[in-house]
Amino acid sequence: MFDDLRDLYSAEIRAHGRSPSYGKRPAVFDATAKGDNPMCGDRVQVFVRRDGDAVAEAGFEARGCEITVASADLMCAAVQGQPTHHIRAMSDQVAEMARTGLCDACEAALQRMRPLSAVHQYPSRLKCVTLPWLALVAALDGDKELDR
Repeated sequence: MFDDLRDLYSAEIRAHGRSPSYGKRPAVFDATAKGDNPMCGDRVQVFVRRDGDAVAEAGFEARGCEITVASADLMCAAVQGQPTHHIRAMSDQVAEMARTGLCDACEAALQRMRPLSAVHQYPSRLKCVTLPWLALVAALDGDKELDR
């Protein structure tokens, strides 16, 4: 069991969870949305600056476990320069990876998310990975908060 938890909290996840590169509100943003998981207390707010139909910059503020913070940080890196329709597909792929541990359809931009695939062994932790992505999609849709 302890070894499984070490897999879940890999060195990469811990590094992103403790010192996120994108863990700040961008100086300029045109979309934002909040999400929270009342079951565990995780909260995230995602900020997006667009350039046409693509995400030019993304950042976040979060209070939560290392998995949620790491997922948000890795997400922000993956979506830079991506068109919004593509980001929705990326979100679906990350959710599938979190549920199954597999990411056969994952493209190069999502390969850095792979350490998060270990959550498939802990169903109660799935939302830790998907919460930032759900908030991002809500922001892109013009919503201010998740309705889940």
